[in-house]
Amino acid sequence: MKLLPFLVLISSLLDYGCTSASCNMTCHKDARCQVQGGTTGCYCSQGYTGNGITFCYDDNECENATQPCGEHANCTNTVGSYFCMCAPGFKSSNGQQTFVPNDGTSCVENPKAKCELYKDCITEHINRTLAGISHLKTPLMMLQEINKNTLGPLLPVDVISYVEALSYSSLNTMHYSVSDSEALRNTTINVLVNTVNNFLQKDKITVWEALPVDNQRRSLTKLLHTAEQATLLMSQNFKKTTQLDANASDIALKVFAFDSHHMKHIHPHVYTGGDYIKISPKKREESHPNGTVAVVFLRYSNIGSLLSSPKNRSSKDTSEQRQTVSSSVIAVAISSNPPTLYELEKITFTLKYAKTADKDIKCAFWNYSADTMNGNWATEGCELTHSNSTHISCKCNHLTHFAVLMSSGGSVGVTNYNILTRITQLGIIISLICLSMCIFTFWFFSEIQSTRTTIHKNLCCSLFLAELIFLIGINMNNNKLFCSITAGLLHYFLLAAFAWMCIEGIHLYLIVVGVIYNKGFLHKNFYVFGYVSPAVVVGISAALGYKYYGTTEVCWLSTKNNFIWSFIGPACLIILVNLLAFGVIIYKVFRHTAMLKPEVSCYENIRSCARGALALLFLLGATWIFGVLHVVQGSVVTAYLFTIFNAFQGMFIFIFLCVLSRKIQEEYYRLFKNVPCCFGCLR
Repeated sequence: MKLLPFLVLISSLLDYGCTSASCNMTCHKDARCQVQGGTTGCYCSQGYTGNGITFCYDDNECENATQPCGEHANCTNTVGSYFCMCAPGFKSSNGQQTFVPNDGTSCVENPKAKCELYKDCITEHINRTLAGISHLKTPLMMLQEINKNTLGPLLPVDVISYVEALSYSSLNTMHYSVSDSEALRNTTINVLVNTVNNFLQKDKITVWEALPVDNQRRSLTKLLHTAEQATLLMSQNFKKTTQLDANASDIALKVFAFDSHHMKHIHPHVYTGGDYIKISPKKREESHPNGTVAVVFLRYSNIGSLLSSPKNRSSKDTSEQRQTVSSSVIAVAISSNPPTLYELEKITFTLKYAKTADKDIKCAFWNYSADTMNGNWATEGCELTHSNSTHISCKCNHLTHFAVLMSSGGSVGVTNYNILTRITQLGIIISLICLSMCIFTFWFFSEIQSTRTTIHKNLCCSLFLAELIFLIGINMNNNKLFCSITAGLLHYFLLAAFAWMCIEGIHLYLIVVGVIYNKGFLHKNFYVFGYVSPAVVVGISAALGYKYYGTTEVCWLSTKNNFIWSFIGPACLIILVNLLAFGVIIYKVFRHTAMLKPEVSCYENIRSCARGALALLFLLGATWIFGVLHVVQGSVVTAYLFTIFNAFQGMFIFIFLCVLSRKIQEEYYRLFKNVPCCFGCLR
């Protein structure tokens, strides 16, 4: 009897939601005939709403529920269901790209998203990625794991890490022998092609472009090298004459494998995607020894933009002109045993390309070092044989990766880059010497001490420290912390120099309008404005965007999210304030000199000071105006103007404030006239 209530409960549960075998109702295609709560009827399936007979509408779970995916996740509705994906900077707790949170999956912070692509960060993630595949027993299992992990969206650090993992799994662990089955070899080659394709799909190009140029080129070169050499390794031991094709959306591969007895009958060539490639071996008079040959052809559709010269180049390019890859990139590799069995005479290829007017067209190859993976485009050993508006034919006497290059002007180039570097180094050394002479002058001579001298002294000190830090630390970007500190100090001292320039304009304005002030109190406020206000700007900037101090190229402010405006904004504001102040000063000076003839000497002194201050404003202002123009336009002229004004800033300041100052000339005359060796020269 005690079991009766329990049996009733079980019976009611079974009746609720069960499908009746005797149900003869006609239900909607998205509904089922069921018994629910003791009532037989048509009930819409989960994820649908309706009467179950004439209609069942899809439930939009993403709109009908509040945060169905939880925090830091985006909801996507599908017919009858939905799925979740983590927002940028987060990853799912179960490691899957998509999930439904009913299994407890949530989005957690992804530490990779905060990696700023510095050496330590990259090394850490490479080691972590290698550790994740090193326990797998075979190269095929490693490739399958990398393939699975690179199917979805990738972060820039993922690209570097997984390329290293691919190189490790493909080149360091490929130990296939003749006894291995060809089916296994074919499967491995296909997985390799699909994995390489994961990196080169169109939606991954933006990820590659987010990498610094040097990292981008090195990783891309390693990827191309790995695909070519790994395929050769696996193709060497085919037991019989083989032709293997493996194609993906953005890469095509063809392998020829044959022995020495079939060399005369096989002519390796490939026609794919409108491109034609053929190799011609050297003719041999003696009989062929026993051996095997493997020839690998590869074609990449979308990597041309990544191997083109960067639009705004600061790195050491190997060409005077900007080079654009206007065709697909093809590769040919040969392996023979013995090595002299199959020697190349020439390779001929015809590539489809997009012609642009007034561009120099040439056949080129990617010349790289297998040790460092650093490469550049070169033309030695290649010549153009024929071209029209759609195709270009070339002939080369060596193997590697080939493409059609278009060259155009407008870039700085390696020669100008080296000249600009020497100008910068020489100019800063001269400027440091001149600024130290300015500081000595304003500090040593008691006769010239004044509020204006104090302003100039602090201005020169700020610029001296900024240029010294620039000379020592601008390229020390290997250490993230040191680079960030260097960028922060440069930011601070350059803003301090602008602040003291602003103080000079304010001081002259106070003199001209006749404001009576306490000198000690004014000096105290000048020091607060000159040194504290830049510290406030730098402090706020660092608090809001500390990770933008120091880039992977130089130790300066990043241009990401317009962070550079934390310097340009205050500098432009100060220049504007000084221009307004000098406008009032010039108006007052000329008005008083015209009306009050006896007081011309007083205003002549003010006018002289104003001329020096305006020269200073022009010098500091023009320097950064040319800098902004160079970033926007990127021409050789703006590069030279910015470099000369910036590097020789200290020398110009010494000329304007010391050499051309009559008072300072008199002080130096009095200093040297008592020195016997100098008196004759001065006289």
